[in-house]
Amino acid sequence: MNLEIPKKFRSLINNAHQVAVGTFRPISRYYDRHEHERPKELDMLASILDGFNEGDPSNSAGAATTGASGGAGSGDVRNGSNMAVCLGTMELCYGDVALMLSLPRQGLGNAAISAVATDEQKQRFEGKWAAMAITEPGCGSDSGAIRTTARREGDEYVLNGEKIYVTAGERADCVVVWATLDPSMGKAAIKSFVVEWGTPGMELARLEKKLGIRASDTAAIHFQNCRVPAENLLGTPEIDTAKGFAGAMQTFDNTRPLVAAMAVGCGRAALERLKELLADQVNLDYDRPVDNASAVEAEIYRMEAEWESAYWLTVRAAWMADNHQPNSVQASMCKAKAGRVGNSITLRCAELAGTLGYSEEELLEKWARDSKILDIFEGTQQIQNLIIARRLLGLSSSELR
Repeated sequence: MNLEIPKKFRSLINNAHQVAVGTFRPISRYYDRHEHERPKELDMLASILDGFNEGDPSNSAGAATTGASGGAGSGDVRNGSNMAVCLGTMELCYGDVALMLSLPRQGLGNAAISAVATDEQKQRFEGKWAAMAITEPGCGSDSGAIRTTARREGDEYVLNGEKIYVTAGERADCVVVWATLDPSMGKAAIKSFVVEWGTPGMELARLEKKLGIRASDTAAIHFQNCRVPAENLLGTPEIDTAKGFAGAMQTFDNTRPLVAAMAVGCGRAALERLKELLADQVNLDYDRPVDNASAVEAEIYRMEAEWESAYWLTVRAAWMADNHQPNSVQASMCKAKAGRVGNSITLRCAELAGTLGYSEEELLEKWARDSKILDIFEGTQQIQNLIIARRLLGLSSSELR
């Protein structure tokens, strides 16, 4: 892999960085304090980004979050849409993770559509803002334990169940809902359905109050005899026991590098701000052996090394997807590494900044709160380690639990 970012992404990175610094950060604290208030500034920003995308998607900050519209099965090659998504997301999350998650038409459900939808479905749902609903009460990291059911009746599926912690669940146009066609057949029967708001039987139960990413709405949604057109089932309706859960897991191969990119961006923001705050007290000298550095200097060097390893793992996973290479292991590796590193860096930076790091005078404490979820959703670090171990050892989920 060439360890240089292609020149064609420079304008994307620059535009996304300008949005992060000029738009996100000035309103970051306000929407953190007003948790369920919709960030109206993002509607205008989304319109501007749409205009950019109509011209040349590779030149806009919007390409940063268009939900991995390429994917491992798309026509993009070498350094394409997955790379653009990750690089742009890193920059936007340098400003604010929650506001990035709140950008209209830029949901995690869009990555799910990209991963498993047919060409006709991708065209039909183009321009929709899609959230993703996986988690249920009593079913967190174990996606195979999903109990929401989808029963076929003629040209419709009838959904029954409850989903919680749905990011952008209320504001999105539709929700990609994971449900089982037959609970007796295990993971192989789990499929995803696009359910548009306004569909009878789909009800917003509540909005959650959270530790971090408060600007992003997180919803609980009930489905009671909710009738969804059969053509809204993503991919094929057949239950392939030989393939098992692999089809559904393709979604995570797209979304895990994206979440890793969020953690990388947030961690970088905290690290750079700490160095600015300590500039008068700490003289970073990269030519000097670390054994001769002060304790704070050595800590910063260590965090920078950890951050860079997470960064390149994330870029590699995106590069593999763009080149049609199976990236399940790499997607889990970058998610596990970046989730842990992002959270540890933000917490340590808040600590090293002293009273400033703990107060609301700085965004350090907010970034520490926001980063925690990035080590949890899309599969916790423990789940990622389990997936990696299974793949490397060639063991099934029943053989290694």
